[in-house]
Amino acid sequence: TAAPAAAAASGFEGAVYAMTNDFVSNRIVAYGRRSDGTLELLGDFPTGGQGAAFDGGEGLDPLISAYAVLLTDDQDFLLAVNAGNNSITAFRVTEDFRLRRTDIVRSGGFGPNSIAYRDGFVTVSNIDADGAFAGEPDQEGSLLSFRLTPEGKLRAIPGSRRILGNRPSAVQYTPDGQHLVVASINAGSAALASGSNDEIVSYGVDDFGRLTEAPLGAGASTLPFNTANRNLASAIGFEIVESGDRNFVVVTEAREFTSEGVPPTLPNLQTGSVSTWELLPDGSLDPLQLDVLAGTDMLDGQRTACWIEFSADEKTFWVSNALESTISAYSFNQGQIALISEGAAAGTAPDPNDPFGTSDGWIDMWASEDGRYLYQLFGLAGTIGVYETVGSSLQLVQTVSDLPVVNTQGIVAF
Repeated sequence: TAAPAAAAASGFEGAVYAMTNDFVSNRIVAYGRRSDGTLELLGDFPTGGQGAAFDGGEGLDPLISAYAVLLTDDQDFLLAVNAGNNSITAFRVTEDFRLRRTDIVRSGGFGPNSIAYRDGFVTVSNIDADGAFAGEPDQEGSLLSFRLTPEGKLRAIPGSRRILGNRPSAVQYTPDGQHLVVASINAGSAALASGSNDEIVSYGVDDFGRLTEAPLGAGASTLPFNTANRNLASAIGFEIVESGDRNFVVVTEAREFTSEGVPPTLPNLQTGSVSTWELLPDGSLDPLQLDVLAGTDMLDGQRTACWIEFSADEKTFWVSNALESTISAYSFNQGQIALISEGAAAGTAPDPNDPFGTSDGWIDMWASEDGRYLYQLFGLAGTIGVYETVGSSLQLVQTVSDLPVVNTQGIVAF
């Protein structure tokens, strides 16, 4: 953690880090964060690896994931994926909020895209287990767990590799470290050899950081061939919220696969949504509220609900909608949620007939540690939007432009 004297001398209260995902030399771009939320560029720091795109080549959300970049809970280390050469990098966060690389290791699969950390243990998800990238519909990924040493070295935990039934999008440990949850983007796809319908799965974690051999729980908000003709859920981001002795899993859902498990032709997507489960002590997942729309109906709303961030009091959360370039606001109370606003913040509205060519591409986001400011990565503009949080509303404070205009992925702040 940055020493108070060093932080005071720099004029910064914290930092924001975003990843270029550059295909030749992946880098982390670092910013100092002032008390008013504004950012100042500190520099960029090579990961020693390469980025990649596994999104169809649009340049938006190339890894289709959340938590491609992650800080440890004490902010001593930053971890990042290198999807192009199947590795993950560890950096130490220095007293002046810059980065010093401490390790780079193999990820145990192909296309690492998300990282979880808790109490010295790290788990990385990989897009595919066999490296045969025929496309999103049939990809089945893997997990590998590590121990992060006090020196910033990543030590793979023997016997920790797990094969998944579909393509992962994000991984997170519960706050107590007893479970790990994995979200998937292609649950119910007709092309999956596994036949998995699991949108999220939960594993147990033992004292040595090893996951249970098989998931303890699974959940899906929408099943194939449902009578409502509802598209299946492509889960992207999620948060685990602890309340007393209860853990709630709140999952964002783009609705990209038809009810038959086939990807539709853009821009013919259905309205996105959010679903909630309670993760019970035995690792099972109890559905609480499923398919809460980011709009008024199934066809006329925010289509690409993908990333999520909670307010400091955990009564509100925001969801960024990638193609629409908007952030929606929801209320939260013990796993019960309601849409407050489709557009708590909004950028340039894209042309429906050319969304990738005209969207700012609002992807990953993260809030400052005190919750006063939200940092939104514009994945097709090379910028970060700084928003002050006022209740459920968001007020733009600053934009900074120091990133590539395509293929960026991952942001984290404290």
